[in-house]
Amino acid sequence: MRRRSFLAWLGLAMCMPPRVRAVEYPAVTPRALRFPFDHGAHPLFRTEWWYITGWLGEARGFQITFFRHRPGVAEDTPSAFAPVQLIFAHAAVSDPARGALLHDQRIARAGFGLAGAREGDTEVWIDDWRLVRGEDGYRGRIAAAEFAFDLRFLPTQPILLQGEAGVSRKGPRREEASYYYSRPHLAVQGELQLAGRRETVRGHAWLDHEWSTEYLAAEAAGWDWTGLNLDDGAALMAFRIRAKDGSVRWAGGAYRDAQGRRSVYGPGDIRFEPLRRWRSPRSDIEYPVAMRVHLGPHTFTLEPLMDDQELDARTSAGTIYWEGAMRVLQEGRRAGRGYMELTGYTEPLRM
Repeated sequence: MRRRSFLAWLGLAMCMPPRVRAVEYPAVTPRALRFPFDHGAHPLFRTEWWYITGWLGEARGFQITFFRHRPGVAEDTPSAFAPVQLIFAHAAVSDPARGALLHDQRIARAGFGLAGAREGDTEVWIDDWRLVRGEDGYRGRIAAAEFAFDLRFLPTQPILLQGEAGVSRKGPRREEASYYYSRPHLAVQGELQLAGRRETVRGHAWLDHEWSTEYLAAEAAGWDWTGLNLDDGAALMAFRIRAKDGSVRWAGGAYRDAQGRRSVYGPGDIRFEPLRRWRSPRSDIEYPVAMRVHLGPHTFTLEPLMDDQELDARTSAGTIYWEGAMRVLQEGRRAGRGYMELTGYTEPLRM
C-alpha cells in the first residue's frame, strides 16, 4: 500500500504502547564483508540503503533508492502492524527535454508481503516497486506517476569495498561509520516509459549499498557525494561530511584504476570546490551544482546534465536534496559520467 504522508507511520508509532526496553543498535566494527549475505538487509542496524544512479543513453539520468529504517519504537508490541521496520523509496528521471526532475516516492512499514527488505541477498520492495539481485545481476522495476522503468543491471567489474575493507568512517569518532561497498560500471538495459511512450534503453550505472547506526553526528549538517564511472574503466567515489558551522567534518573516497588497483583516501586528500551555484525556484535552496573534485592526485570537473535536479522527499524521508546526473571532464575533455548528491543545504539532515 502506498504511503504519501511521512506522518502516517509516526502517528501509528505514537499510538503504540511504550516499549519496555531501550532499543540497542549494533556498532559498525571491522569485519570481513560476506557475499551474497551482505547484499541483503541488516535489520538490527538503524539505517540502510540500496542506491542506483546512472545514465540512459547520452541525455538522461535516473535514480532508484530503497531505504530501510529501524525507528526503535514498538519493538515489544506483538502486533504485526507495529512499525518495527520502515521501507521507503525514491525514483527519478533527469530529462533535459522536460527541464526539471521527474520523481516519485513511497513509504510503508514492512510486513504483510506488501513491503520489506530480505536478509541474505538483495530483495527490497514496496508494492510493485522492487529491486532484486539474481545470478546475472540486479533488476529494478518502478511504476511512478509520470514514468516507469524496468531495468537490468549487469556487473562488469568486481565489488569495490569502500573505506578500510568495507568499513567507511564518517567522522572523527569511530562510531561514526558505515559498512559500505559499491558496484561501479553496471551495464544497464531495459525499458523506459516516459510521456506515454515506451522505449528500449541502454546505459551505465553505479550501485551503493550502505548500512550503519551512527551515520551522521549531531555536529553534521549533511554531505556531498559523487560516484563516477570513468571512460577508461576506472571508478571514483568521494564524499565530504559538512559540519553545521560550514567546515568540513570528514571526507573519504576511493579510486580504482582500469587495471583494478585500488587507492583509499582520507580527509586530508579530498576537496570539493564549488564552481557554480543554482537556486531552486520552488524551495529557494541554493546548491553548488557544478564542482571540481580533488581526490589525491586526481582532479575532475563535474557539470550537471541540467541544473534543476532537486528532489523533494518531505513526504517520505522528510527532507529536500539535490541528486543529479553529471558529466565528468578532465583538463577540459570528457572523462566519464556519474552522479552527485547534495544534502543538508536547507537545514541539517537528520538520520
